[in-house]
Amino acid sequence: MARHALCIGINDYPGTKDDLNGCVNDAKDWAAALGKRDFSVQKLINKDATGDSIRKAINSIISGAGSGDSIIIQYSGHGSYVPDENGDEPDGTDECICPYDVKRKGTITDDELFELLSARQRSVKVVMISDSCNSGSVARFAPITTPPTIRGSSPPQRKVRFLPPAAFLSARDVGSLGVRLGPRRSSPPGRYACLLMAGCQEYELSWDAVFQGRPNGAFTFVALDAFKSLSSNASYLDWFRAIRKRLPSQQYPQTPNLYGSNSMKRWKILS
Repeated sequence: MARHALCIGINDYPGTKDDLNGCVNDAKDWAAALGKRDFSVQKLINKDATGDSIRKAINSIISGAGSGDSIIIQYSGHGSYVPDENGDEPDGTDECICPYDVKRKGTITDDELFELLSARQRSVKVVMISDSCNSGSVARFAPITTPPTIRGSSPPQRKVRFLPPAAFLSARDVGSLGVRLGPRRSSPPGRYACLLMAGCQEYELSWDAVFQGRPNGAFTFVALDAFKSLSSNASYLDWFRAIRKRLPSQQYPQTPNLYGSNSMKRWKILS
């Protein structure tokens, strides 16, 4: 039984003016934690995390997994939404993740992730850990102006991990999203092709934060810290409950979620 992991962290989004700070640290932190649990880890960081590279890496790790293997796919970066093209979303939009080259090549939608992850063998365990905003009203996602976490000439600022569709879609496609966009309530990336541990609800946002002077996703920081106190036999549901004791908080009003079947939620963590 083998363990495989793909860790994706994107801070840089050329052409969008919406760069982040903590996503690369997230990917490195997850990779370190998974490496200690005997996962073979592949990392895609910034310019290496193009849409094609992410697709190829997911396809490779899924197709190469055999019976009883475990796969973790971790993503930290921007999330957004695009017009739904196949009519399977009640609100007419698909959730998506944003690769490094999203401005030139576009997003990877939840439908696409579902197809990629569904190619797994039946007995392969797949968990996706997503620390990004999947959706929401554009007006709610402007960078906040609270005091910085540390002082300095260029102190890091807390941001949200949401990329407005107008940053990468044509004016015509943006127009097709509708004039008034409400909270998103459709299915999460990956659906039940895997167990998804998400940093926020479909209609919320995930924070790009700073802890003790070091940028990190608020969800990633809390999740990995909570992991340290769990027993070796803990389930993903146990882990999720430990995370929910700390998020949402007054500073980070995001509500993590765990999507999957009841049996998936009871899988032993990182095994």
